[in-house]
Amino acid sequence: MRKLNSTDKDFFEKLNLLTAFEAAQDVTLDQRVADIVEQVKKQGDKALVAYTKQFDRRDIQYVNELSVSLDDCKKAFDALPKVQKEALTTASSRIQSFHERQKAEGWTYTEMDGTVLGQKITPLDRVGIYVPGGKAAYPSSVLMNAIPAKVAGVEQIIMVVPTPDDVKNPLVLAAAFVAGVDQVFTVGGAQAVAALAYGTATIPAVDKIVGPGNAYVAAAKRRVFGVVGIDMVAGPSEILVIADGTTDPKWVAMDLFSQAEHDEIAQAILLCPNADYLQQVEVAIHQLLETMPRRDVISASLASRGAMILVGSLDEACDISNHIAPEHLELSVARPEDLLNKIKHAGAIFMGKFSSESLGDYCAGPNHVLPTGRTARFASPLGVYDFQKRSSIIQVSQQGAQHLGAVASELARGEGLVAHACSAEFRLE
Repeated sequence: MRKLNSTDKDFFEKLNLLTAFEAAQDVTLDQRVADIVEQVKKQGDKALVAYTKQFDRRDIQYVNELSVSLDDCKKAFDALPKVQKEALTTASSRIQSFHERQKAEGWTYTEMDGTVLGQKITPLDRVGIYVPGGKAAYPSSVLMNAIPAKVAGVEQIIMVVPTPDDVKNPLVLAAAFVAGVDQVFTVGGAQAVAALAYGTATIPAVDKIVGPGNAYVAAAKRRVFGVVGIDMVAGPSEILVIADGTTDPKWVAMDLFSQAEHDEIAQAILLCPNADYLQQVEVAIHQLLETMPRRDVISASLASRGAMILVGSLDEACDISNHIAPEHLELSVARPEDLLNKIKHAGAIFMGKFSSESLGDYCAGPNHVLPTGRTARFASPLGVYDFQKRSSIIQVSQQGAQHLGAVASELARGEGLVAHACSAEFRLE
């Protein structure tokens, strides 16, 4: 891992280069994705079969081979060892409990003249959840995407997941059963996103697509946005740890690994005002790395986008963290509550040395679909609110129409929109 010092004159220049990443901006990739989306839009199921054979190396002839029955999902759950069943159901229960608290209700208020104003909250009709597959299987992503939609009241949840070489992960199918997914299709990549956006004879079109994926998925989500809603364009995983030297260095090293093992371009950064402690963590990294099955991925990630940063104080660490706006932020300090109010931008904040990021990924309860690439400056974790929409309620009384009509008329004529003005004026007494 590279070493930076906040006192260096070019510190922020180096930091910005380190953290810079824009998902799905490659021109060649974008054009390839555009072609895939267009072919699925035109040819539907035929294109899905062709792309699945090409990209996932599956010997299929008909689109119904991409469908997984809900009965098969239940069988996958029933066949799991007891400990895995309990892990899935415990995580599901905790995720649901947290997200129940996010559910918004409509409201109205009545003005003195009898005019009623308010907001109506309604769930989306149908959503698509994209679950990554390939380098790893992510049953946790099924739970984190589907459960908030269920809590919101979404009528139908369509899940797509790639299964390269026709290898179906039983935990992913079991998670679909636990989370209450309505339909499952084993298709992935840009072609799956296009199918969800435009619909085919087999896969129904949805209103919104959520869930992370690779660069092709990110580019496809960006391309179909507007035809459907999307949650975000996700980039590589990120973790930033602010440490004061009171946490076991091995714990911090493993926390950095927990995100670095996702991808060679994932990012892991450690901020600390104690140079000796940074060295201890570095020693721990070297000791633990050889024990990791995905050590090559971790090593590449730490070398390309990781950093250990010596800062002047914990307050300065918070300022730097706000500049980075990380996906996951660990406050691995003795008194994390002292720093919380200083943090403005982070997808999820883990308080204290026992709050490892991995608990948030799986079972703490809050959502693990989080803003990346500095988008935590303006974006939020996936939640129930992503599956609800708001409609304004305007019921103007006869008395209210007199006052509001005069105001609207004046403003409309000022804009040169006479029909607008007349529409209001016709109701004046």
